[in-house]
Order: sequence, then structure tokens, then C-alpha cells
Amino acid sequence: MNERSVKELYYADYLQLDRLLNAQAPESRRHGPEAHDEMLFIITHQAYEIWFKQILHELKSVLGAFAVPPLDEHGMGIIVARLERIIAIQKVLNLQIDVLETITPLDFLDFRDYLIPASGFQSVQFREIELRLGLGVLIPQPVTGRLRSEDVAYLADVTGEPSLFEQVDAWLARMPFLKFEDYDFWESYRRAVAAMLAKDRRSILENPLFSDAERNAQLIELDNTRRKFDYLLDPAGFEQLKAQGMFHLRQTSVLSALFIQLYRDEPILHLPFRMLSHLMDIDELFTAWRSRHALMAQRMLGSKIGTGGSSGHDYLRETVDKKRIFRDLFNLSTFLIPRSSLPALPRRLKQSLNFHFTGEQKLDDH
Repeated sequence: MNERSVKELYYADYLQLDRLLNAQAPESRRHGPEAHDEMLFIITHQAYEIWFKQILHELKSVLGAFAVPPLDEHGMGIIVARLERIIAIQKVLNLQIDVLETITPLDFLDFRDYLIPASGFQSVQFREIELRLGLGVLIPQPVTGRLRSEDVAYLADVTGEPSLFEQVDAWLARMPFLKFEDYDFWESYRRAVAAMLAKDRRSILENPLFSDAERNAQLIELDNTRRKFDYLLDPAGFEQLKAQGMFHLRQTSVLSALFIQLYRDEPILHLPFRMLSHLMDIDELFTAWRSRHALMAQRMLGSKIGTGGSSGHDYLRETVDKKRIFRDLFNLSTFLIPRSSLPALPRRLKQSLNFHFTGEQKLDDH
């Protein structure tokens, strides 16, 4: 290509700044003097939507990597990098609330009534993020209310596609390390748990600082913990844990995730452990974002209804915990045991968890 025929790229043209910087139209301007703080309100929410677009860009890449099994180390590295970027963006989203909170409640009232019935509930991109992460799997419900019919139809299509929760569930269920040749790891784990709980029981019985009532309460809690360990390894018992809302993943997936947590120091499990940790980070950061948004709504509105017709702060606060998608991974901490108590893995299984060459191997071996 002739270099002279290449058109010079100008910064403002590349970023389409003419369109971007003229995309703010304060509603208060149409009704009289413009409310000064409405410009900040618009720009902050536009920034949210731009970041939501980037999160979806990364999330679709992650889903695409999971969609081509088997997932190798290269694919896992890409997934971990994409999730780390989503987490970095989420931290920016949480910081933007600091900017929004420079609008005082009285300043918000200068333009609030002009926004009705527009609401953050109508953010199609955020709804899509929730669905692609897996919220529709945990809380099955039709996408309706406050959205245009074409947006409802689009989100219904998204609901029909595999979510990240489902992809992770399927990936964990395929893990090959739970049984290796004639070695059953979970029998070794069961014995290690029994020894740990017996030690805990002795500590409770021998603790001179406990009153009889405190000691009995501790022993009851220890029995509850033992029951959970038993349920974890028993298919029928595991269904009870699911009925209690402790898990939504299938049993084999939960056990695989627990194995990754317990043996995270094995080289081949480094990236899987980081991936599971990042899923918890994403859940935690969105929970924090919703929580801060609920507090901001209370600060701005008190007990007034929101612009979208919800009960404002009360509604937002009630939905914060319900929308945690990867709570299964948080609940795994119940079943961790100290490194010093971990069953020693057979040599051949341990070798399969390492990237290694033996002295007999040659670089050109296939």
C-alpha cells in the first residue's frame, strides 16, 4: 500500500469525541434552568455503561474459551487474564460511586423528578452481565418490567446461552484427579477430617475457660460441622446441602473445586486456583457495588421510592445477597483442612500435577 494514500488518523476522530462529548442532554434543560449536577449524573452513568461494554467484551472471551473443551493451560491463562481485567474494571466502578456521592440529596432533587420512570434497572448491559455470569441459573425468572420489548427479547436470548456458572460447573465435573488408578483421595480425606474433628473435640473438652453452657454449644456446633462433612461426600446428603442453599454446583464439581483449593500449591493447579479465586473476587466486588449503591440510594432518597418505581434503598438492600452467583466457592472454606493434615498424594498422581521432565525423556519425544 502506498504510504501517501493512508489517511492520517486524528485523535478526536479515532475516539469519535464529537459524538461522545455531545451525548449529554440534561433533562432539566428542557424544563427551565439546567440543574448543575445533572451533567455529572449523566456522565457517571454513561461511564458505567462504557465499562459494562468492556466487561461484556472480556466475559464473552472467557465464555468462548470455556466453550471449546478440553480446556488446556493456554486457555486457562487467557481466562485468568480476562477475569483479572474484569476485576480491575469493577474496582473503578466502585470508585465512581465516590464521584456520584458529591451530589448532595438536595442537589439531586433539582432534577430527580424529570428522570421518572428511567432507572438503573433498565441497564440492559448490566442485566446481560448478570445473566452471562449465571444469575438466571440461580434465580430463574422471566426478564420483564421496565424494559422495552426488544430488550426483553434480547435478554431472553442471552438467558438461553450457557452462562459462566454453567461452564465452570461442566469444567469442574470433568476434572480427572478425584480418583487415580486404585487411589481414592476422598477416603484419605475422610480419615484426615475425622482426625481433625477429634482433635477439635478434645480441645473443647479440655478448655478450662469454657462454662458448661459454652462447652455444650461448641460441641453442638462441632457436630453440625461433622454432619456437613458427611453430607459433602454422600450423594443423598449433598442434596440436602443443596436444598439448604449451600451449593448449586453438582457434587463432582464441588469436590473438584475443593481439591483445587486444598492442593493449590501443585503446579498444574496454580491457574485453576487463581481462576476460582477471581470468580469469588468478581462476586465480592459486585456485591460491594450493589451494597454501596443501596447506601447511596438511602442517602439520596431516604425512604422515598426510586425513579423506576421500586422501594428505593430497601429494595436494593434486599437484593444484594440474593444476587451472589459463586457463593458455592465461598462455602468451600467450611471444608478446608490444614496443609499439615492433607493426605499425601501417590507419587504418580503427584507427578501428573506437575510440569516435569524425567531424566529419561528427550526434548524431541512425542
